[in-house]
Amino acid sequence: MAGLRNEQMQGMLKSAAASSGSSPAQDKTEADMTQYLIECEQEEDGRWLAEVPELPGVLAYGSTADLAASKAEALALRVLAERLETQECRPVPLSISLAAA
Repeated sequence: MAGLRNEQMQGMLKSAAASSGSSPAQDKTEADMTQYLIECEQEEDGRWLAEVPELPGVLAYGSTADLAASKAEALALRVLAERLETQECRPVPLSISLAAA
């Protein structure tokens, strides 16, 4: 993505962080989890583009970085839900963090 400004926005789908005192079974489960980041950058025409590189095709435009990120976040959730429904991946414990409106 070519643009004027690049910033990473974290807080979409975030896996539980591995703790130092966890059991081997917990470590294996936590090692299987993925953290997804939303990357935002401003295009030359002023629009913002947000994408989740780990999920092909998950990108969205918005007039602000927050709007683009929220659209990309919603799309990422739909993609992950589809993968679970079609059994393309197995369910794992996850933490969903959303900023208050």
